[in-house]
Amino acid sequence: MRALTGQLRAELGMTLRRGESVLLTLGIPVMLLVFFSTVHVLPTTTRHPIAFLAPGILALAVMSTSMVSLGIATGFERGYGVLKRLKTTPLGRGRLMVAKMAGVIAIEVVQVVVLVVVSLVLGWAPHAQIGALVAAIVLGTTGFAGLGLLMAGTLRAEATLALANAVYLVLLLLGGMIVPLGKLPSALAGAARVLPAAALSDALHGAFGFGGGIPAEAWIVLVAWGLAAPVAAAFLFRWE
Repeated sequence: MRALTGQLRAELGMTLRRGESVLLTLGIPVMLLVFFSTVHVLPTTTRHPIAFLAPGILALAVMSTSMVSLGIATGFERGYGVLKRLKTTPLGRGRLMVAKMAGVIAIEVVQVVVLVVVSLVLGWAPHAQIGALVAAIVLGTTGFAGLGLLMAGTLRAEATLALANAVYLVLLLLGGMIVPLGKLPSALAGAARVLPAAALSDALHGAFGFGGGIPAEAWIVLVAWGLAAPVAAAFLFRWE
């Protein structure tokens, strides 16, 4: 536990020192939320777009922070030789990943508070299931962080940067966060539902009372990714 808590403090400290990255992590989802909820250009199928957009942007923020930001930062730490110094310590790969995921969750707590406050100002009136909301965010974070760490622990830093952004773009388009899955071609929508982005989006929409509850398949997909991605990352992770 001492090694784990020490690494968690280090992760939070490094995150705070990357102030511009934190501002982007917080600012971009807010800008997307404000823009798309006031400029009605998306087929959200609701009278008030904020009802669909607020949970979707929350899912987008979780994916951005836990996969893209974490994966890229860890990839460059590994590329610069920072992580290989930890190889001979008692920390181990498992505790390193837990510390990084815990640091991500701390950032996401701030993101959720900011996005919910902005959404309420924009007229959102949710009926939240708090337990389901927390479970969905934790499972989504675990799955996406596992993907980010899998890339960071197996690829060069530059390749991680490119691939993380490419995967982010694909999941943004297919995740039901900005555009409802029902607006996609049926074959594409069916394939998208086995991806963690669509499952998290469905879970958060359901947790906030949009769409009549959380589909059982969304929980199955979230649990599967939440277990498989971190395990794969831990087994395949290389310190240098």
